Amino acid sequence: MSIKAVIFDLDGTITKPYFDFDAIREEIGLDRNCGPILEIMEKMTDTQRRNAEKILNYHEKKAVVESQLNPGARETLLALRAGKIYIGVLTRNRRENAFAIADMHNLQFDAVVGREDGPVKPDAFGVLHLCEKFGIKPDEAILVGDYLFDLLCAKAAGAVAVLLTNHNKAGEFIEHADFCIENIGEILDIIESRKQNVQKEDS
Repeated sequence: MSIKAVIFDLDGTITKPYFDFDAIREEIGLDRNCGPILEIMEKMTDTQRRNAEKILNYHEKKAVVESQLNPGARETLLALRAGKIYIGVLTRNRRENAFAIADMHNLQFDAVVGREDGPVKPDAFGVLHLCEKFGIKPDEAILVGDYLFDLLCAKAAGAVAVLLTNHNKAGEFIEHADFCIENIGEILDIIESRKQNVQKEDS
């Protein structure tokens, strides 16, 4: 199958890594090693959850203002646009923050799925939702991200899982990836390779 869409994680993939989740957990009043924040918040009382959301929203807004693009991000998105390949964003952040980053850095996304839209990564929901919106099959989509949840989400949906290995924890997740790249621009090579393979099969 040729690739018809690329779905990006946001923080650490399109933008340079920003969040110190250990520090955010401590600010919320959680143990640094208690696990993913969103899942912990689901078990909180209403009062605890409101407080946690206030702290998390503060850091997410700050991350937008201070965001910097990863090397190759702008050029890659422009190349995808020129190649008529859909660009999606799937984030555990809020949808509005993804669009704010797009506005700030003059980027264009075809669709964004945030945490308010449905089950978050590693659930397959976001990929399946975006593929349905784009009118494509999951195996015609690449999901590229820098964390385990991105890869598990891609696998659960039947999409191609691509790990961005530009950080020191990447080795922990490699076994779950179909491809590993050091620069986001390398997804263009993956797309071209898939295209050539399809052409060979059809000839």
